[in-house]
Amino acid sequence: MIKIKIKKIFLSIILSLFICSSFISVSGIFVTDNLDKINLENEKTTGIKEIIFDMKMKFLIKLTRFPSISACIINEDEVTWSKGYGIYDLDNGKPATENTIYNVGSITKTITGTAFMQLWEKGLFDLDEDVNNYLPFSLRNPNFPDIPITFRMLLSHSSSLNYESGIDGVKYYGWLNFSQDPPFKGYPDPFLKEHLTPGGKWYYPERWSNDIAPGELSVYSNVNFDLIAYLVEIISNEPFLDYCNNNIFQPLEMYNTSFNLSELDIDSVAIPYHYHDSKYIQINELSYILGDYTPPEKYWRVHMYPVGGLYTTVSDISHFLIAHMNGGVYNGVRILEENTIKEMHNIQPPGNIEAGLQYYGLAWIIFKDPFIFNTTISGFSGDTYGVSTWMVYNPSEDIGVIYFSNGDRQNEKNPLLGKFSMILFLQVLFKKGGYNLLHNLNFGRNQ
Repeated sequence: MIKIKIKKIFLSIILSLFICSSFISVSGIFVTDNLDKINLENEKTTGIKEIIFDMKMKFLIKLTRFPSISACIINEDEVTWSKGYGIYDLDNGKPATENTIYNVGSITKTITGTAFMQLWEKGLFDLDEDVNNYLPFSLRNPNFPDIPITFRMLLSHSSSLNYESGIDGVKYYGWLNFSQDPPFKGYPDPFLKEHLTPGGKWYYPERWSNDIAPGELSVYSNVNFDLIAYLVEIISNEPFLDYCNNNIFQPLEMYNTSFNLSELDIDSVAIPYHYHDSKYIQINELSYILGDYTPPEKYWRVHMYPVGGLYTTVSDISHFLIAHMNGGVYNGVRILEENTIKEMHNIQPPGNIEAGLQYYGLAWIIFKDPFIFNTTISGFSGDTYGVSTWMVYNPSEDIGVIYFSNGDRQNEKNPLLGKFSMILFLQVLFKKGGYNLLHNLNFGRNQ
């Protein structure tokens, strides 16, 4: 109860700061929320409202120290607004647009899960089937060796695999960085076997929970989706990269999307930055934080690319989100059946979580925070150094919002602000789309 009260107090402080942003000076003129009362049908007023909206976005960028942000709003089955703000390449002064390419972090998992569910629709396996019927090694929690681990458990983070935390988690999990494109030799085979099997070369006991049995509790763990991607390859008999390109990216006209930087226009790729000591630092200069795990170059190329290695634009991935919002269809092309979509966005058993107020569907997160949000939203986010991304939608209102940034929430001087910055961005974007996401808040009205 105390944690909930603290959470509400902290949020109130941050939101109060944002409300004050409605009184920002532009060329000596103070613009206030009184402008919201002007007739929306007046073209001049509409232009002013766009200026106010832009001011709020730019203010949030300065508040969060994001170098740039690209965002879009979806209403029903179409993008109704998209734009970029800030600079995605500071050395060369390149302004962000809706077509700037970003690493999206863990949003990648929604692509990996969608690929897997396409195979499930073909009747090739059952969601509650033992994955050992397909894997070339035995996947069992050594503390609960008699309990099978199912596909559903992997997709909903209830397999009893622990989260890889801190530098030790990076070290043992092998979240290494490379200067070449995937696929990488030894991944996923034999890495996953050697990592998850007792006695393996990269095994460590803490990877498995010793008090939570498979299917008992949902605990977020990246490696669940390494396994899902590996199973896509095994069951489809096709390399994971090729499968995603042939069955998701090309059908959905996601032509600026890839796991491989060499396939993209590198001049349009946002450089990840971490803000430290009043300056922006590239991720290959973060040795003071990451030590031996500092990337060798200025772009993320992670070993576990099906978990967090996707590069895309808000324009491209809007096609993917529209398909999930529209019963599996984008622009007349179906990638999943409607019932499959519903199952992916439903809270899965066991229906409980380790902490917080977010629940797991199949490769998607359902956010049900009664203290912050007016409604349930479904989506995913990504967060690491130089990456802050969100892709969510409100099923009851058919409104979706996406934003990608090449900054991060690791705000060293104001960690609370870093944590809640995404809530402010989501509120402003949802409000412009026609829905007030947060409880009893009127700022941004009619924007």
